[in-house]
Parts: sequence; structure tokens; C-alpha cells
Amino acid sequence: MSARGEVPVDHRLPGTPLWLDAYPAETITNRQFAGHPLSDLDRLFLPPALAGLMDRPSAGRLKFIEDDNRGAILPEPAATLDGMAFYLSIKGVGSEVLPFAAERLDRDVVRPLIGPPAVRDRLGPASGSAPERLITGELWLRGSPYGGQGLAHARTALAVSERADLTSLAGFRLAPLVKIARFPPSLEEDLRSIYWYRRYRGPFVQELRLVPSNVRIYFHGRQTVGDSIRWVFDRFGIGSNARALAFELRFVASVVAMLTLFARTLAPDAVPGRYRGLDFHDVWLDKDAVLAPDGAAYFVDLEGIDEVVVERREVREKLEDQVYRSLYEFMFAFEQIESERRRRFLALGDRREHFATVLREALRDDPFARPVETPEGLALEIRNRLSEEPLNTIFPLVDR
Repeated sequence: MSARGEVPVDHRLPGTPLWLDAYPAETITNRQFAGHPLSDLDRLFLPPALAGLMDRPSAGRLKFIEDDNRGAILPEPAATLDGMAFYLSIKGVGSEVLPFAAERLDRDVVRPLIGPPAVRDRLGPASGSAPERLITGELWLRGSPYGGQGLAHARTALAVSERADLTSLAGFRLAPLVKIARFPPSLEEDLRSIYWYRRYRGPFVQELRLVPSNVRIYFHGRQTVGDSIRWVFDRFGIGSNARALAFELRFVASVVAMLTLFARTLAPDAVPGRYRGLDFHDVWLDKDAVLAPDGAAYFVDLEGIDEVVVERREVREKLEDQVYRSLYEFMFAFEQIESERRRRFLALGDRREHFATVLREALRDDPFARPVETPEGLALEIRNRLSEEPLNTIFPLVDR
């Protein structure tokens, strides 16, 4: 039973249907899940347009929903983590948009690109007016095929996921990668023949991960915090001012952890006088994280998180750079949430004072990020896991 004024949350995710065929596959399992019976996840999930390239029949067709340009999510809960429902998300199921034009991608479009006649024949013509998804052999973003995922990127994501305590890495929330599914070599070679300019030559894989929702901050989602905040409040059952405030607190706490990931993972390098920690490369808060129903932001696309090494004199600069990198996206999303809270529940008060109050409460128990008063206003003291005071820094957040 929900509290008075609250709306029960529907645990079935809404979205545009996407049918995928399941095939047995060789997988690499996250060691944190090694003791669990997950043989039913030793699968590839391919769009029906690629069925002719498989040398075995499908083990079944499942109804997913779309998620960004190359992803899909099963709309029914698959697990319970952190006391919440999590859903099976597959990264690398194909795209329906051309890589070099905002036009439809289907089998008729790519057939002229294919050299081997046997691949052209087995791929077959487009099925009709319905959009298709395809995985191609075009090199994309350095280490992945367009519409698919590359093994090097997936291994980077797995390494980060295995460092976490399932969904938390020193307070940094992430969607755990459960398995990496490998494509059969024959399918890889067929897909490699579908390319425009540059051929992807590495192994093709898919990431099987667990996510708390499909609500992104701004990009890669049909309904986002940035353009559908009223829908987000309705979807997550935010039916009272108290619930909205709790949502804000968890959002702020989780995003500050993202902005301070380097400090939370700081460690001495093998070379004296150098330090290493996790940083973000080509992944962003606005498109690569999702919101849980309680407001916490979970980073989903882990392929762009890797260790960097800096000199001791550069540590504080890296701490500040990491905050600046996503600060606007953080404040943009908070402004949407806070504006809807004010509109919906007729909340009043000074915006800066309210944000400062939320920040103090959200970080009350955070050992790495502590609000401090300065003559200029409220600042964030960023501490590090080595407890080396000279490496801490003060970052101003709210001016007087």
C-alpha cells in the first residue's frame, strides 16, 4: 500500500516494442555473478533481419522495448537490487538509423555495400514498412561496429563493474554488467562485409546488464528528465512534496558521487609521485546514466570509464576538471526536477538556499564530498580515499 498522496509505481517499463531472437552463445561472466544460476543468459539477442546469417534456429523470440540507438530492455523486472526492480538491458542489438544520414537503415539499403554474394542472398530483402535494426561492420567510435558493441569496450565496462560492490563503487552508482556474449565467428565475418568506409576488425559482442529504468537525463531516450519531467514524476509515482524532496536528495547524492569518482578511486601509481583513478572518456551524465525510481542516478554505459595517471601536482586539477565536466548537466537536471516540484506542489522559497539545503542533507554521510561554508558561499570539499589532506580541494558551488 502506498503512502497517502503517493501513486503506486508500475514496475513494467513502457516503451516502443522491439522483437529480438535469442541464440545460444559463449559468454564471459562478471565474477560477482559467477555463483548464480545464469545459464539462461548465455544468449545473443539479434534482430530478425539477421536471422538469415545464423547457422542455427532461434531459441525463441522475445518482446523487448527500445533503448537508445543500439540497445533494448526487457520490460519485466529481472532482479531485485538495492531493494528495487532491475531490468535486463542488452547493448549492441543493432541500429535502425543510417550512420551517415538521418534516414532509415534496412536490408535494402545495405545490400549494395555487401561484396560476398552469399551474404547478400542470406540477408534477404527488407521485410516491409516496419523499421528494421541491423548490426554492421562499419567501424564506429574507434572500438565498436556501428549498431553493435566491440569486445575491447565491453571488457573496459566489465572491469569497472567488477570493481564495484555490485551497484556501488565508493558511492558511485552503476548498472552492473552481468555477462558479455560473443558472436560466432561466421556471423562476425558476414557482418564485417557490411560497411561504408572503414571496416571494424575486432570481435563482436553484446553487453548484458541490469538497469533500474530506461529514464535518461536528456539524450538517448524517448522520455527524459530534460524534455518530459512531468511524465517522469508521474512514472515514478512522485505524489507528494515529501516524495519529491527525497527524490532530489538521492539524485544530488548520486550525481555528486559521479562528479568525484577520481577522488573516490584515487590510488598511488607504481611510479613514485604519480596517482591513478577512474575518469570519464566519451561518456556523459546526460546520455549515459539513468534515473532509478527513488531518484538515484546510475551510470549505465561503462565502456568510457577507465583509469588515468597524473602527477601529484596535477591531482587537484583533475578533481576540479572532473566536476566541471558534468556540472552543467547536473545543474540542468536538478533545475528540471526542482521546477516540477515547485509547480506541482506549490513550493516556494529561494532556489539557491534550497539547493544548498539539499546539498548539505544529501552529503551528510558522504566521506568524500563535504559541503563547507566559505566567505563567498557554499563550497564542496572533495576528499580522497588515501586521506592525504594536501590532495583535497575546495570547489565553489553556490555563491552568496
